[in-house]
Amino acid sequence: MTSTSHHDEKIAKMTFASVYPHYVTKVERKGRTIEELHQVITWLTGFDESEIRHQIEAKSSFEQFFAEAKLHPNASLITGSICGYKVQEIENKLTQKVRYLDKVVDELAQGRKIEKILREG
Repeated sequence: MTSTSHHDEKIAKMTFASVYPHYVTKVERKGRTIEELHQVITWLTGFDESEIRHQIEAKSSFEQFFAEAKLHPNASLITGSICGYKVQEIENKLTQKVRYLDKVVDELAQGRKIEKILREG
């Protein structure tokens, strides 16, 4: 599936704060915790608890969010499909980073072990 520039622009302008409550609902509905959610967000972005809160309060767009993030060196090991796209094949780097985030949240909600999600070995 090929992404379009319109789709990429829409994702770039979307705020982390608008998506975050959906992440929380998704993981809690499956018996996971906000602490675990923050653990996977921290792993991917390098943001600590206060920085995650700041991104929410500042209503940062995903473009701003990932401009300030320090993407984990193992993020490229995130593979599979999300929203009909294979994350490893997404050409727009920002869209790919957002889909990485979506993918690790999905894996958490699906009950995958934290150690596997964090791709530490």
